[in-house]
Parts: sequence; structure tokens; C-alpha cells
Amino acid sequence: MISRRVARLSQAVREVVSTAILLQLRDPRIKKVTVLRVEVAADVRTAKVYVSIMGTEKERALCLHGLNASRGFLQSKIADRIETRYTPVLKFVLDDAVSSTAEEAVRILQELEDERRQRDGESV
Repeated sequence: MISRRVARLSQAVREVVSTAILLQLRDPRIKKVTVLRVEVAADVRTAKVYVSIMGTEKERALCLHGLNASRGFLQSKIADRIETRYTPVLKFVLDDAVSSTAEEAVRILQELEDERRQRDGESV
């Protein structure tokens, strides 16, 4: 079970990282990134940052590489905001659940559109 302290810390890390990515990072590799959630370890030494990146596989890999290169800057922003003994070491994890769900939704909508066109074409 996750403690309230760790849950609050996870939320604060998510806010700091997502804001910093959006407003402060100037790396051209980092674009179309959404921070989905953050899991901070119970000892507060590590944090997994789950991100969704839109684009091709090459763009995703490049963006993930840019995020890993910006890890120190992001950790310094976290240290400025959160007063803990340790600043969590960030690990970025690509979460494909959102993109696969979006692709499935697009596929279903396309099927419905095709069915509507067939139905409208037959009635004309």
C-alpha cells in the first residue's frame, strides 16, 4: 500500500516534471510529450516517470533520449520545489497504453464511418 506521503510526493514530482518539460526545456528532440504518472519508491530515492510520446518509433526514441539527457536539470527543479533528504533519481518509461487506446478508438470510428457511408450509399 502506498503511503500518503509518497502519493503526495509522486503528484508533486509529476507537476514539476510536466511543467518543466512544457515551459523550460529547450531541447528540440523533446516534443509531443505527456507525463502520465509518476511512481516514487518508498525510500524516495528513485522515481519512474511514465510518459506518452506521439510520433513514429524513431521520434519516440529520440525524445526519450532527450528526456534522459535532461534528467539532471529536471532533478534540480524537483530539488528546488520539494524539501526532502534525497532528490529522487528519475527514470523515464515509455507508456504505450495511451497510444494503443487512441489507435483503437480511431479504428472503431473509421469502421463506423465506413458503415454509415455504405448505409447512406444504399439508400440513395
